[in-house]
Amino acid sequence: MIVHDKNLLNNLALIEEAYSLESAGFISKEQKKIIKKELPSFKVQNNILVRLGFFLLGSFLYSSICGTVSMIGLIGSTSFSERFFFSISCFIFLGIGIAGAEMLAKNKYYRHGLDDAFILGIILNAGGAYMILTESYNSIPLGLAVVVAVTSFLVYYRYLHLMSILVFCLASTAVLFFGLYEIGDIGKTIMPFALMLFSGGFYFFTKKKIKNLTEIYHYNAFVLANSFCLVLFYLSCNYLVVRELSAELLSVDIKPGQDIPFAYFFYAFTCIVPVLYLVQAIKTKDRIMLWISFGAFAFTVFTIRFYYSVLPAEAALTIGGLVMFGIAYVSIQKLKNKESGLTFKPDRIHHSNTFLNAETLIVASTLGLKPEIKTNSPMEFGDGGFSGGGSGGSY
Repeated sequence: MIVHDKNLLNNLALIEEAYSLESAGFISKEQKKIIKKELPSFKVQNNILVRLGFFLLGSFLYSSICGTVSMIGLIGSTSFSERFFFSISCFIFLGIGIAGAEMLAKNKYYRHGLDDAFILGIILNAGGAYMILTESYNSIPLGLAVVVAVTSFLVYYRYLHLMSILVFCLASTAVLFFGLYEIGDIGKTIMPFALMLFSGGFYFFTKKKIKNLTEIYHYNAFVLANSFCLVLFYLSCNYLVVRELSAELLSVDIKPGQDIPFAYFFYAFTCIVPVLYLVQAIKTKDRIMLWISFGAFAFTVFTIRFYYSVLPAEAALTIGGLVMFGIAYVSIQKLKNKESGLTFKPDRIHHSNTFLNAETLIVASTLGLKPEIKTNSPMEFGDGGFSGGGSGGSY
């Protein structure tokens, strides 16, 4: 199913590892160049800005081809043929996207930018084709979410396109959301708990897959899906999200002094989950979970401030800034001298002080360098005291 050569995918993983080792100082730049030369790989663009530029160029190329086909299809057409062409246009554009993606893949374009435009165009036109067939222009039905989810999953499995996994996660969540919405009030009521269970189950599934992964080129996709589950789990039962969705979906008018059902559970969930994320991130040294926990903390504060404004905004921001500064300062003082575990020192991959010191010792021992020793000389310099005039002018 995967269009790319698996040997090239493994080579790309080895080359990226070589870049990491060279960045950490374990191998030299010459060794990295030898590894890159000996391992054939794809036409990859790692610079995000350059890749974005190629994506825009690919989007322009894709839209130009589709526009040319549309002009040819509409020349000399009648009203009936125009309607017929409109009904099949997205299928034609879908075929163009598949042809372009296949051609770029055969020419070893991978994570380049040009391929991104055609791959995302496949998903977009698949959804457009469904909307044209069902004439559902003014709504986002359950069927569209299913089509986008299936298409994005197949596109990822064919081209290993990382953005398609994010689309798949969003579309899968939309499938569950609209499915419960179609059930009625019961589905709308249990929606937060269903999303919580869905994200929790999917999280442990992806975590197990990461642990037992044998094909390294699937690693980033599982990590992205795993991180998405963490975000969805927190938002599923966040008090602000649940209360606002209850007012929107169930038309619940919450008057002063009243609250939503199970309010205490959602209060506790909103405050406890960020703490659990933080503790687990520190325990497992999971950097992504650590950043998500910080974001969850910030959104928890925003949730509380949204309904309970104790202080003026400027006073709250000032106090919050002072508290964050204090926490940061104390943490830096506690962690700045630690060499392992949770530390404030730079990552080893970015040349930590320990590695730089070790590198200095290795070079010194290899070249036989010794530290400079200050010795007492019988010869006195200065003031013109030896063989000639000095600053004192004497001989």
